[in-house]
Amino acid sequence: MKSARLVSILLLLQTRGRMTAAQLAEELEVSVRTVYRDVEALGAAGVPLYGDAGHAGGYRLLDGYRTRLTGLTADEAEALFLAGAPGPAAELGLGSVLAAAQLKVRAALPAELRAHADRISGRFHLDTPGWYADADEAPYLPAVADAVWNSRVLNILYRRWAVPTDVERRLEPYGLVLKAGRWYVVAGPGPRTFRVDQILELAATDEEFTRPDDFDLAAYWTGYQRDFHDRLHRAEALIRLAPGTTVPRAAPADGPPDEEGWTLARVPIESVERAHGEFLGLGTAIEVLEPAELRDRLARTVAELAERYGNSRASGGD
Repeated sequence: MKSARLVSILLLLQTRGRMTAAQLAEELEVSVRTVYRDVEALGAAGVPLYGDAGHAGGYRLLDGYRTRLTGLTADEAEALFLAGAPGPAAELGLGSVLAAAQLKVRAALPAELRAHADRISGRFHLDTPGWYADADEAPYLPAVADAVWNSRVLNILYRRWAVPTDVERRLEPYGLVLKAGRWYVVAGPGPRTFRVDQILELAATDEEFTRPDDFDLAAYWTGYQRDFHDRLHRAEALIRLAPGTTVPRAAPADGPPDEEGWTLARVPIESVERAHGEFLGLGTAIEVLEPAELRDRLARTVAELAERYGNSRASGGD
């Protein structure tokens, strides 16, 4: 729509300063001729906008001119208030800042959009942590966030799974990621990923570092998750499943169901120990065929359970 495009041109010039017609056309995905017509329309509407000719020319707004017009649609206003996550903001020490920002945005909205924003914030609430996990205590999170923002080196004592468990590390923190209620810091050199709640001691320094220009936090995290899952499920189990039984990530193996409707499937597993616990929860609806180590371990557990409950029944009859 032309009206939305005019608002976009106004906001682009207000936030970025001088822009050429070609730059505006590329940003808005329209022709340069369309930009010329839109600029003329803005000028006719009284917007103090002027253009300079030449190689370094372009359009710009008169110095000091600002508009209160946000250009927000109803959907955009709703999404803005839905995206505000007070819990994570408070953990970063930005709870009051977020509240103030939302208050200012709300005050600047027209009455109709303000009603939309109030409606969405009153009907939807984002709670990122899972049900069965206690919130991680991360007392050093604000200090890590400050180092990320100011590009300051951190010296930490970190607890890891491998031996030795407690190690000293020098971090150049590039960014923070919140995943399922847990904070991670991505830091150089490397980069590498560290759980913030596993930082035992932290010493901030005045040493500055240069964040790589080509580092993309979102792209890094996407690749990190993919590699993590690849490492996580390095083994595979061959199983039989009773009719109607499903297992996450299971892929049907060759061959039709047998006479009783049981099907063969292959499923990636993290480890024998982890799969042992997961498959026990399916009871008699699953049979593990491979690997032999997992099958034998399940058989031993079932035998121990049968003996235990058999002894309990016998004891109750005495």
